[in-house]
Amino acid sequence: MTRLRDLVSRPVKSGVRLPLWVDRILSVGIVSTDPDVVRRQRCVNVAALATVGNTISHLVMLALHNFRGLLVLNIYNVFMIVLPLLLPRLHRYGEDVGAVALAFLVLCGHTFVVFCLGTSSDLQVYYTIFPSGILLLLGVQHWRGFLVFFLVCLVVLLLALTLMPVEGWLIPEDDKLRDALSSQAYVNAMVINAVMVFYALTALHRAEIELGNEHARSEALIETVMPRPIAERLKSGEDHIADRVEMLTVMFADLVGFTQAAHDLAPEEVVDFLDRLVRACDALSQRYGVDKIKTIGDNYMAAAGFSGCPIEGATAVGRLALAMMKVIGEQPPLGGHKLRLRIGIHCGPATAGVIGDTRFSYDIWGDAVNTASRMESHSEPGRIHVSEAFRRLAADRFEFEERGATDIKSLGATRTFFLVAPRENA
Repeated sequence: MTRLRDLVSRPVKSGVRLPLWVDRILSVGIVSTDPDVVRRQRCVNVAALATVGNTISHLVMLALHNFRGLLVLNIYNVFMIVLPLLLPRLHRYGEDVGAVALAFLVLCGHTFVVFCLGTSSDLQVYYTIFPSGILLLLGVQHWRGFLVFFLVCLVVLLLALTLMPVEGWLIPEDDKLRDALSSQAYVNAMVINAVMVFYALTALHRAEIELGNEHARSEALIETVMPRPIAERLKSGEDHIADRVEMLTVMFADLVGFTQAAHDLAPEEVVDFLDRLVRACDALSQRYGVDKIKTIGDNYMAAAGFSGCPIEGATAVGRLALAMMKVIGEQPPLGGHKLRLRIGIHCGPATAGVIGDTRFSYDIWGDAVNTASRMESHSEPGRIHVSEAFRRLAADRFEFEERGATDIKSLGATRTFFLVAPRENA
């Protein structure tokens, strides 16, 4: 099982990362904290920069070819370099304001260019990439807006192919220019498509990695606070878990003298001691197949037998208790005091379930819990105090020392035992 502590502390996958300076440029003007809005507005910024790059390439070509004859388009291209760079300022006025403004700016502006240079320049090829671009900018949740823009682009493309002049309004006799523009348009369209798709897939990959990291954390968290079978039932959609366990073995372990030993110590020292001890007990619980229920202060509660195998459950808890006695003996003194455990175990019927909402937990109630708590409170330091019910279940697995009749609160005189050691043949 993946431990939540290990998952949180280890480096997580980050996916494809753009250079920091590129990331900052693509985040210009974005004030939203909604991840989905941020991703779409970053796509708007990418599209605006792609528009600027495409316009610069056309400006250079037209200016070098015939600056005076194409002065109108040169002036237009200057505006189409400046205006897209100002669009990120619109993000603060709404999540889609920048996207809509860029879409209509490019559509209207490009229609003017096609009219000026004619359809023989093949500049109308850009109409084919507009719909996919707006889909990235608006997101699939705004599919109606995308559909409207798609239909508008389709209509404009058909009108351009049927109604606009083939040679165009400006220097219609310059076939060499139109051949060059045709080649440039196809190359630029390919580059723009590649840039937009690359960035979209990069953002998608990063989102999938982040989602995977969060999913792993949530899986580890659920399996940390409750047994794996219960976690699986919760993840499958079962929202009300309440079970009756006919024979459950419950163990309570308490640190004797902990309060006195920790009284004058620094919080860090106390927490370090408890953390080290509880982590060791958690490892033992996992090793022996016992479910840790919770810790209450310096008290450790665990149980086994949820699967309906009472003897195996009792054996697992008994082995865990003996191992915990060994572990506490290996711990360093706390505040100059060598601490010992006092453990109590009982078997009996219990109810188990998940309770709570904001901080839900898996817990158990019933005779097994109450009596196990009494066994612990009436035990002795360094001893494992068990009920006669536990001894009957695990008699073939462990050696016991009879304690005799013990006056147990709320139970009266009760025959109890101390768990001593495992049997050699068990």
